[in-house]
Amino acid sequence: MRINDHITLQEWELSESFTRASGPGGQNVNKVSTAVELRFEAERSPHLPAPVKTRLRRLAGRRWTQDGALVLRVEDTRSQARNREIARSRLADLIRNACERPKPRIATRPTLASKRRRLENKAQRAEVKANRAAPRQE
Repeated sequence: MRINDHITLQEWELSESFTRASGPGGQNVNKVSTAVELRFEAERSPHLPAPVKTRLRRLAGRRWTQDGALVLRVEDTRSQARNREIARSRLADLIRNACERPKPRIATRPTLASKRRRLENKAQRAEVKANRAAPRQE
């Protein structure tokens, strides 16, 4: 499975299992296993560089298992073949996103005009709230 010019995954790194999908589908849903669970052994993959693995772990979230595998479950369509295609394309997209190095954040300071605008808005809100109060009785 080709991800980009530098990364190509081997078939032994991927394993698929098929289960019955939940949701509507009539009698067919009880007979046919159309949902696909794609498992990618990301931690053991020799084709992924270490920084890509760490970014992939962060992007995967709950889909990352404790043993370092990425598990994608797809049950979007009633077709098993189409669900397989969707799962593989989602995996490829996830890995492509992990390949992009995040842009470093450059700390900036607020401009003088933005500080003034903030204080003017703050004063205006304070005035609105002060006018809501019941009038004082002297």
